[in-house]
Amino acid sequence: MPRKSITFTHAHDKWLKAQVASGQYRSESEVISDLIRERQNRNTGIEAIRLALIEGEKSGLSQRTPEDIRKEMQERLQKDVSQVQDQN
Repeated sequence: MPRKSITFTHAHDKWLKAQVASGQYRSESEVISDLIRERQNRNTGIEAIRLALIEGEKSGLSQRTPEDIRKEMQERLQKDVSQVQDQN
């Protein structure tokens, strides 16, 4: 596993230590890994929305209701998040 050396501000270092002290994480490395996973999931969701907007613009007018569209997007986002989690 690759090792990295990074520098934190005092405030960030204090926050990392507090996360470990809370018992939610076993190490600072685990906190950082969780933050990276969250960002990956967020980016996946943003990309799905972007692609859906492009697809929607290309498709023209729709007979779907806003609720239909919201439901479809929620299902797509959940599927994308599940795929990312399965990869980790």
